[in-house]
Amino acid sequence: WANWEFHVGFDMRAGIVISLASIHDAEAGARRRVLYRGFVSEIFVPYMDPAEEWYDRTFMDAGEYGLGVTTFPLQPGADCPANAAYLDGYYAGQDGKPVENKNMMCVFERYAGDIAWRHTEAGFADRLITETRPDASLVARMVVSSGNYDYILDWEFKPSGSIKFVVSMTGLLEVKGTDYTHADQIKQDAHGTLLAENTIGVYHDHYVTYYLDLDVDGTNNSFVKNVITTKRNTNTNTPRKSYWTVRREVAETEADAQVDVNVAAANLLIVNPNKKTRMGNEVGYRVAVGGATAASVLDDDDYPQRRASYSKKQVWVTPYKRDEKWATGLYADQSTGDDGLAVWSGRNRGIRNEDIVLWYTVGIHHIPCQDDFPIMPKVSGWFEVRPTNFFEQNPLLKTKLPRRESDLPTSVNCSCAGYFS
Repeated sequence: WANWEFHVGFDMRAGIVISLASIHDAEAGARRRVLYRGFVSEIFVPYMDPAEEWYDRTFMDAGEYGLGVTTFPLQPGADCPANAAYLDGYYAGQDGKPVENKNMMCVFERYAGDIAWRHTEAGFADRLITETRPDASLVARMVVSSGNYDYILDWEFKPSGSIKFVVSMTGLLEVKGTDYTHADQIKQDAHGTLLAENTIGVYHDHYVTYYLDLDVDGTNNSFVKNVITTKRNTNTNTPRKSYWTVRREVAETEADAQVDVNVAAANLLIVNPNKKTRMGNEVGYRVAVGGATAASVLDDDDYPQRRASYSKKQVWVTPYKRDEKWATGLYADQSTGDDGLAVWSGRNRGIRNEDIVLWYTVGIHHIPCQDDFPIMPKVSGWFEVRPTNFFEQNPLLKTKLPRRESDLPTSVNCSCAGYFS
Protein backbone atom coordinates (compact mmCIF):
# COMPACT_ATOMS: atom_id res chain seq x y z
CA TRP A 1 0.00 0.00 0.00
CA ALA A 2 1.48 3.37 -1.11
CA ASN A 3 4.94 1.71 -1.34
CA TRP A 4 4.63 0.14 2.14
CA GLU A 5 4.88 -3.58 2.75
CA PHE A 6 4.57 -5.17 6.19
CA HIS A 7 3.18 -8.18 8.04
CA VAL A 8 0.39 -8.08 10.65
CA GLY A 9 0.57 -10.80 13.29
CA PHE A 10 -1.09 -11.67 16.59
CA ASP A 11 0.43 -12.63 19.94
CA MET A 12 -1.39 -13.65 23.12
CA ARG A 13 0.77 -11.34 25.28
CA ALA A 14 1.37 -8.40 22.94
CA GLY A 15 -1.73 -8.54 20.76
CA ILE A 16 -1.07 -7.01 17.34
CA VAL A 17 2.51 -7.38 16.07
CA ILE A 18 3.89 -5.50 13.05
CA SER A 19 6.97 -6.98 11.40
CA LEU A 20 9.19 -6.65 8.32
CA ALA A 21 7.94 -3.16 7.52
CA SER A 22 9.73 -1.75 4.49
CA ILE A 23 9.05 1.02 2.02
CA HIS A 24 9.83 1.17 -1.69
CA ASP A 25 12.08 4.07 -2.59
CA ALA A 26 11.12 4.92 -6.16
CA GLU A 27 14.17 7.10 -6.74
CA ALA A 28 16.59 4.45 -5.48
CA GLY A 29 14.62 1.66 -7.16
CA ALA A 30 14.85 -0.46 -4.01
CA ARG A 31 12.80 -1.64 -1.06
CA ARG A 32 14.31 -0.34 2.19
CA ARG A 33 13.72 -1.78 5.66
CA VAL A 34 12.39 0.46 8.44
CA LEU A 35 11.02 -1.78 11.21
CA TYR A 36 11.96 -5.40 11.84
CA ARG A 37 9.38 -5.97 14.58
CA GLY A 38 7.20 -3.81 16.81
CA PHE A 39 4.50 -4.33 19.42
CA VAL A 40 3.16 -3.03 22.74
CA SER A 41 5.42 -4.58 25.37
CA GLU A 42 3.47 -3.50 28.44
CA ILE A 43 0.54 -1.43 29.70
CA PHE A 44 1.22 -0.48 33.32
CA VAL A 45 -1.57 1.11 35.37
CA PRO A 46 -0.73 1.93 39.02
CA TYR A 47 -3.47 3.41 41.22
CA MET A 48 -2.68 6.08 43.81
CA ASP A 49 -4.69 5.02 46.84
CA PRO A 50 -2.30 3.51 49.44
CA ALA A 51 -5.12 2.09 51.58
CA GLU A 52 -5.08 -1.58 52.61
CA GLU A 53 -7.71 -2.62 50.06
CA TRP A 54 -6.23 -0.53 47.23
CA TYR A 55 -2.43 -0.33 47.44
CA ASP A 56 -1.88 -3.48 45.35
CA ARG A 57 -3.89 -2.24 42.35
CA THR A 58 -0.91 -1.79 40.04
CA PHE A 59 -1.91 -3.66 36.92
CA MET A 60 0.41 -4.94 34.19
CA ASP A 61 -2.06 -5.71 31.45
CA ALA A 62 0.35 -7.45 29.07
CA GLY A 63 2.48 -9.36 31.57
CA GLU A 64 -0.24 -10.37 34.01
CA TYR A 65 -3.24 -10.86 31.71
CA GLY A 66 -2.11 -10.75 28.07
CA LEU A 67 -3.20 -8.12 25.57
CA GLY A 68 -4.06 -10.77 23.00
CA VAL A 69 -6.07 -12.76 25.53
CA THR A 70 -8.08 -9.66 26.46
CA THR A 71 -8.76 -8.67 22.85
CA PHE A 72 -12.30 -9.38 21.69
CA PRO A 73 -14.02 -9.27 18.27
CA LEU A 74 -14.27 -5.85 16.68
CA GLN A 75 -17.70 -4.52 15.79
CA PRO A 76 -17.88 -3.75 12.03
CA GLY A 77 -19.03 -0.25 11.25
CA ALA A 78 -18.40 0.94 14.83
CA ASP A 79 -14.91 -0.11 15.92
CA CYS A 80 -13.67 0.17 12.35
CA PRO A 81 -15.04 1.99 9.28
CA ALA A 82 -17.02 0.41 6.47
CA ASN A 83 -13.96 -0.03 4.25
CA ALA A 84 -12.05 -2.13 6.81
CA ALA A 85 -10.76 -5.65 6.26
CA TYR A 86 -10.73 -7.92 9.32
CA LEU A 87 -8.05 -10.34 10.49
CA ASP A 88 -8.45 -13.26 12.90
CA GLY A 89 -6.15 -13.96 15.83
CA TYR A 90 -4.74 -17.33 16.90
CA TYR A 91 -2.84 -18.39 20.00
CA ALA A 92 -2.22 -21.46 22.16
CA GLY A 93 -4.73 -21.93 24.98
CA GLN A 94 -3.92 -23.12 28.49
CA ASP A 95 -4.43 -26.71 27.36
CA GLY A 96 -2.00 -26.25 24.47
CA LYS A 97 -4.71 -26.34 21.82
CA PRO A 98 -5.02 -23.52 19.27
CA VAL A 99 -7.59 -20.84 20.03
CA GLU A 100 -9.22 -19.05 17.09
CA ASN A 101 -10.70 -15.60 17.57
CA LYS A 102 -12.53 -13.85 14.75
CA ASN A 103 -12.16 -10.19 13.82
CA MET A 104 -9.37 -9.45 16.29
CA MET A 105 -7.76 -6.78 14.09
CA CYS A 106 -8.80 -4.55 11.23
CA VAL A 107 -6.92 -2.76 8.45
CA PHE A 108 -8.36 0.23 6.61
CA GLU A 109 -7.50 3.32 4.60
CA ARG A 110 -8.16 6.63 6.32
CA TYR A 111 -9.00 9.80 4.41
CA ALA A 112 -9.51 12.51 6.99
CA GLY A 113 -9.23 15.58 4.81
CA ASP A 114 -5.64 16.21 5.89
CA ILE A 115 -2.96 17.77 3.71
CA ALA A 116 0.25 15.95 2.81
CA TRP A 117 2.01 19.03 1.46
CA ARG A 118 1.05 22.30 -0.17
CA HIS A 119 2.26 25.75 -1.13
CA THR A 120 0.64 28.92 -2.44
CA GLU A 121 2.90 31.25 -4.42
CA ALA A 122 1.55 34.79 -4.25
CA GLY A 123 4.49 36.60 -5.83
CA PHE A 124 2.86 37.03 -9.23
CA ALA A 125 0.85 40.15 -9.94
CA ASP A 126 -1.88 38.50 -12.01
CA ARG A 127 -2.52 35.16 -10.28
CA LEU A 128 -2.09 32.81 -7.35
CA ILE A 129 -0.49 29.42 -7.89
CA THR A 130 -1.50 26.75 -5.39
CA GLU A 131 -0.15 23.22 -5.42
CA THR A 132 -1.50 20.77 -2.86
CA ARG A 133 -1.64 17.04 -2.16
CA PRO A 134 -4.14 15.32 0.14
CA ASP A 135 -2.91 12.95 2.82
CA ALA A 136 -4.07 9.42 3.51
CA SER A 137 -2.93 6.60 5.75
CA LEU A 138 -3.28 2.87 6.23
CA VAL A 139 -4.31 1.90 9.76
CA ALA A 140 -3.89 -1.46 11.47
CA ARG A 141 -6.07 -1.49 14.62
CA MET A 142 -6.66 -3.65 17.66
CA VAL A 143 -8.80 -2.96 20.75
CA VAL A 144 -7.81 -4.39 24.14
CA SER A 145 -10.53 -4.67 26.81
CA SER A 146 -8.41 -5.32 29.87
CA GLY A 147 -10.75 -5.24 32.85
CA ASN A 148 -12.41 -1.86 33.12
CA TYR A 149 -10.39 -0.05 30.43
CA ASP A 150 -10.46 -0.35 26.65
CA TYR A 151 -7.29 0.55 24.71
CA ILE A 152 -7.56 1.33 21.00
CA LEU A 153 -4.14 0.68 19.46
CA ASP A 154 -3.56 2.14 15.98
CA TRP A 155 -0.51 1.65 13.76
CA GLU A 156 -0.80 4.31 11.08
CA PHE A 157 1.38 4.08 7.97
CA LYS A 158 1.75 7.20 5.82
CA PRO A 159 2.88 7.57 2.18
CA SER A 160 5.59 9.97 3.39
CA GLY A 161 7.35 7.05 5.10
CA SER A 162 6.17 7.88 8.61
CA ILE A 163 4.66 5.44 11.10
CA LYS A 164 2.38 6.95 13.73
CA PHE A 165 1.56 5.07 16.93
CA VAL A 166 -1.72 6.12 18.55
CA VAL A 167 -3.12 4.75 21.80
CA SER A 168 -6.63 5.81 22.84
CA MET A 169 -8.25 5.01 26.18
CA THR A 170 -11.92 4.67 27.01
CA GLY A 171 -14.11 2.40 29.13
CA LEU A 172 -15.02 2.38 32.81
CA LEU A 173 -13.20 4.21 35.59
CA GLU A 174 -11.95 2.26 38.60
CA VAL A 175 -14.04 3.67 41.46
CA LYS A 176 -14.41 3.15 45.21
CA GLY A 177 -17.24 3.75 47.65
CA THR A 178 -17.18 6.66 50.07
CA ASP A 179 -19.35 8.44 52.62
CA TYR A 180 -18.95 11.71 50.73
CA THR A 181 -21.92 13.07 48.81
CA HIS A 182 -20.49 16.53 47.99
CA ALA A 183 -16.98 17.84 47.28
CA ASP A 184 -17.24 20.38 50.12
CA GLN A 185 -17.21 17.50 52.62
CA ILE A 186 -13.70 16.42 51.59
CA LYS A 187 -11.16 17.81 54.10
CA GLN A 188 -8.28 15.39 53.50
CA ASP A 189 -6.72 13.59 50.55
CA ALA A 190 -9.39 11.31 49.09
CA HIS A 191 -6.93 9.97 46.48
CA GLY A 192 -9.40 10.76 43.75
CA THR A 193 -12.31 12.87 42.52
CA LEU A 194 -15.89 12.69 43.74
CA LEU A 195 -17.79 11.70 40.59
CA ALA A 196 -21.21 10.94 42.02
CA GLU A 197 -22.75 10.47 45.45
CA ASN A 198 -20.64 7.97 47.43
CA THR A 199 -18.39 7.36 44.40
CA ILE A 200 -14.73 8.38 43.99
CA GLY A 201 -12.69 7.88 40.83
CA VAL A 202 -9.17 7.06 42.03
CA TYR A 203 -6.09 8.85 40.66
CA HIS A 204 -3.90 6.62 38.49
CA ASP A 205 -1.42 6.46 35.62
CA HIS A 206 -1.36 4.79 32.22
CA TYR A 207 2.03 3.81 30.75
CA VAL A 208 1.88 2.14 27.33
CA THR A 209 5.36 0.95 26.35
CA TYR A 210 6.24 0.10 22.75
CA TYR A 211 9.03 -2.25 21.66
CA LEU A 212 10.40 -1.13 18.28
CA ASP A 213 13.22 -3.10 16.71
CA LEU A 214 14.03 -0.51 14.08
CA ASP A 215 16.34 -1.54 11.24
CA VAL A 216 16.75 1.75 9.41
CA ASP A 217 18.10 0.79 5.99
CA GLY A 218 20.02 -2.06 7.61
CA THR A 219 20.64 -3.81 10.91
CA ASN A 220 23.38 -1.66 12.42
CA ASN A 221 22.02 1.64 13.71
CA SER A 222 22.93 4.36 16.22
CA PHE A 223 20.93 6.61 18.52
CA VAL A 224 21.56 10.34 18.11
CA LYS A 225 20.39 13.30 20.18
CA ASN A 226 20.46 16.61 18.31
CA VAL A 227 20.36 18.87 21.35
CA ILE A 228 19.03 22.41 20.88
CA THR A 229 21.65 24.73 22.39
CA THR A 230 21.40 28.50 22.88
CA LYS A 231 24.43 30.55 21.83
CA ARG A 232 25.31 34.17 22.48
CA ASN A 233 25.99 36.12 19.31
CA THR A 234 29.54 37.51 19.37
CA ASN A 235 29.31 39.11 15.93
CA THR A 236 29.16 42.83 16.61
CA ASN A 237 28.08 43.59 13.02
CA THR A 238 24.52 42.42 13.70
CA PRO A 239 22.01 43.45 16.41
CA ARG A 240 21.03 39.84 17.14
CA LYS A 241 21.91 38.87 20.72
CA SER A 242 21.41 35.12 20.59
CA TYR A 243 20.53 32.17 18.43
CA TRP A 244 20.22 28.42 18.79
CA THR A 245 22.18 25.69 17.11
CA VAL A 246 22.47 21.91 17.32
CA ARG A 247 24.90 19.88 19.40
CA ARG A 248 25.06 16.35 18.03
CA GLU A 249 25.45 13.58 20.61
CA VAL A 250 25.83 9.97 19.52
CA ALA A 251 24.92 7.54 22.30
CA GLU A 252 27.78 5.14 23.01
CA THR A 253 26.03 3.13 25.73
CA GLU A 254 22.54 2.50 27.07
CA ALA A 255 22.93 5.14 29.78
CA ASP A 256 23.49 7.79 27.12
CA ALA A 257 20.18 6.94 25.46
CA GLN A 258 17.79 7.27 28.41
CA VAL A 259 15.66 10.36 27.76
CA ASP A 260 12.95 12.25 29.60
CA VAL A 261 11.36 14.06 26.68
CA ASN A 262 9.87 16.68 29.01
CA VAL A 263 13.37 17.84 29.95
CA ALA A 264 15.49 17.38 26.84
CA ALA A 265 15.02 19.89 24.00
CA ALA A 266 16.34 17.61 21.31
CA ASN A 267 15.61 15.76 18.12
CA LEU A 268 15.91 12.03 18.78
CA LEU A 269 17.13 9.99 15.81
CA ILE A 270 17.81 6.41 14.86
CA VAL A 271 20.41 6.63 12.09
CA ASN A 272 22.38 4.22 9.96
CA PRO A 273 25.97 5.52 10.11
CA ASN A 274 26.92 3.18 7.28
CA LYS A 275 24.47 4.72 4.76
CA LYS A 276 24.50 8.33 3.60
CA THR A 277 22.58 10.47 1.16
CA ARG A 278 24.17 12.15 -1.84
CA MET A 279 24.58 15.22 0.35
CA GLY A 280 26.53 13.19 2.93
CA ASN A 281 23.86 13.02 5.65
CA GLU A 282 23.32 9.80 7.57
CA VAL A 283 20.00 8.20 6.68
CA GLY A 284 17.66 7.94 9.62
CA TYR A 285 14.28 8.18 11.29
CA ARG A 286 13.28 10.76 13.90
CA VAL A 287 11.15 10.12 16.97
CA ALA A 288 8.46 12.80 16.86
CA VAL A 289 6.90 13.21 20.29
CA GLY A 290 3.17 13.88 20.49
CA GLY A 291 0.90 14.20 23.48
CA ALA A 292 0.87 12.09 26.64
CA THR A 293 4.47 12.40 27.83
CA ALA A 294 3.89 11.76 31.55
CA ALA A 295 6.61 9.96 33.51
CA SER A 296 6.32 8.32 36.90
CA VAL A 297 6.74 10.52 39.99
CA LEU A 298 6.67 7.68 42.55
CA ASP A 299 9.58 7.09 44.92
CA ASP A 300 12.20 4.68 43.61
CA ASP A 301 11.78 2.28 46.56
CA ASP A 302 8.00 2.08 46.19
CA TYR A 303 6.81 -1.38 45.20
CA PRO A 304 5.03 -0.47 41.91
CA GLN A 305 7.98 1.74 40.90
CA ARG A 306 10.44 -1.10 41.51
CA ARG A 307 8.34 -3.36 39.28
CA ALA A 308 8.17 -0.80 36.46
CA SER A 309 11.31 1.26 37.08
CA TYR A 310 11.56 2.11 33.37
CA SER A 311 8.51 4.40 33.69
CA LYS A 312 10.56 7.44 34.78
CA LYS A 313 11.93 7.85 31.23
CA GLN A 314 9.94 7.75 27.99
CA VAL A 315 12.87 6.67 25.79
CA TRP A 316 15.30 3.78 26.26
CA VAL A 317 17.59 2.13 23.72
CA THR A 318 19.04 -1.35 24.17
CA PRO A 319 21.03 -3.74 21.99
CA TYR A 320 18.85 -6.41 20.45
CA LYS A 321 18.58 -9.57 22.54
CA ARG A 322 16.09 -12.23 21.62
CA ASP A 323 14.87 -12.72 25.20
CA GLU A 324 14.55 -8.99 26.02
CA LYS A 325 11.06 -8.21 24.73
CA TRP A 326 8.92 -7.48 27.78
CA ALA A 327 9.55 -4.22 29.64
CA THR A 328 8.41 -5.67 32.98
CA GLY A 329 10.37 -8.90 32.54
CA LEU A 330 9.53 -12.34 31.25
CA TYR A 331 7.44 -13.19 34.33
CA ALA A 332 5.59 -10.03 35.30
CA ASP A 333 3.01 -11.59 37.61
CA GLN A 334 4.09 -10.97 41.23
CA SER A 335 7.41 -9.60 39.99
CA THR A 336 9.70 -7.69 42.35
CA GLY A 337 11.70 -5.57 39.91
CA ASP A 338 14.70 -7.86 39.46
CA ASP A 339 14.03 -8.33 35.73
CA GLY A 340 12.97 -6.01 32.94
CA LEU A 341 14.00 -3.07 30.83
CA ALA A 342 15.72 -0.94 33.49
CA VAL A 343 17.67 -3.93 34.82
CA TRP A 344 18.91 -4.91 31.36
CA SER A 345 19.80 -1.34 30.52
CA GLY A 346 21.70 -1.07 33.80
CA ARG A 347 24.43 -3.21 32.24
CA ASN A 348 25.21 -0.15 30.13
CA ARG A 349 26.07 -2.10 27.00
CA GLY A 350 27.37 -0.51 23.83
CA ILE A 351 24.72 0.59 21.33
CA ARG A 352 26.65 2.58 18.73
CA ASN A 353 26.47 1.05 15.24
CA GLU A 354 24.69 -2.02 16.60
CA ASP A 355 21.39 -3.81 16.09
CA ILE A 356 19.36 -1.75 18.58
CA VAL A 357 15.82 -1.57 19.97
CA LEU A 358 13.94 1.64 20.75
CA TRP A 359 11.52 1.57 23.68
CA TYR A 360 8.98 4.41 23.89
CA THR A 361 6.36 4.94 26.61
CA VAL A 362 3.17 6.94 26.11
CA GLY A 363 2.23 8.17 29.60
CA ILE A 364 -0.84 9.81 31.12
CA HIS A 365 -1.47 10.99 34.69
CA HIS A 366 -5.20 10.46 34.93
CA ILE A 367 -7.13 12.74 37.29
CA PRO A 368 -10.72 11.53 36.86
CA CYS A 369 -13.49 14.06 36.35
CA GLN A 370 -17.26 13.84 36.15
CA ASP A 371 -17.11 13.97 32.35
CA ASP A 372 -15.30 10.60 32.49
CA PHE A 373 -18.15 8.96 34.41
CA PRO A 374 -19.67 6.43 34.08
CA ILE A 375 -17.98 5.68 30.72
CA MET A 376 -14.98 7.75 29.71
CA PRO A 377 -14.86 9.45 26.29
CA LYS A 378 -11.77 8.55 24.30
CA VAL A 379 -8.47 10.17 25.31
CA SER A 380 -5.46 9.72 23.00
CA GLY A 381 -1.70 9.97 23.05
CA TRP A 382 0.75 9.35 20.24
CA PHE A 383 4.25 9.46 18.88
CA GLU A 384 5.68 9.00 15.40
CA VAL A 385 8.82 7.80 13.67
CA ARG A 386 9.38 9.78 10.50
CA PRO A 387 12.07 9.83 7.79
CA THR A 388 14.98 12.19 8.40
CA ASN A 389 17.46 12.26 5.51
CA PHE A 390 16.14 8.82 4.62
CA PHE A 391 15.08 9.92 1.13
CA GLU A 392 16.96 12.21 -1.22
CA GLN A 393 13.94 14.52 -1.27
CA ASN A 394 10.26 14.57 -0.39
CA PRO A 395 9.05 11.13 -1.58
CA LEU A 396 5.59 12.51 -2.34
CA LEU A 397 6.76 14.92 -5.03
CA LYS A 398 6.42 12.30 -7.76
CA THR A 399 2.95 11.15 -6.80
CA LYS A 400 0.35 11.81 -9.46
CA LEU A 401 -1.54 15.07 -9.47
CA PRO A 402 -5.12 15.08 -8.20
CA ARG A 403 -7.89 15.78 -10.67
CA ARG A 404 -8.08 19.48 -11.49
CA GLU A 405 -11.39 20.92 -10.34
CA SER A 406 -10.98 24.38 -11.78
CA ASP A 407 -8.61 26.48 -13.81
CA LEU A 408 -9.71 29.99 -13.08
CA PRO A 409 -7.58 32.97 -14.20
CA THR A 410 -6.88 33.94 -10.57
CA SER A 411 -6.27 30.51 -9.10
CA VAL A 412 -4.96 27.04 -9.81
CA ASN A 413 -6.39 24.52 -7.33
CA CYS A 414 -6.10 20.75 -7.02
CA SER A 415 -8.60 18.45 -5.34
CA CYS A 416 -8.04 15.18 -3.52
CA ALA A 417 -9.86 13.02 -6.04
CA GLY A 418 -7.83 10.18 -7.50
CA TYR A 419 -4.63 10.94 -5.62
CA PHE A 420 -4.11 7.49 -4.11
CA SER A 421 -5.28 4.49 -6.06
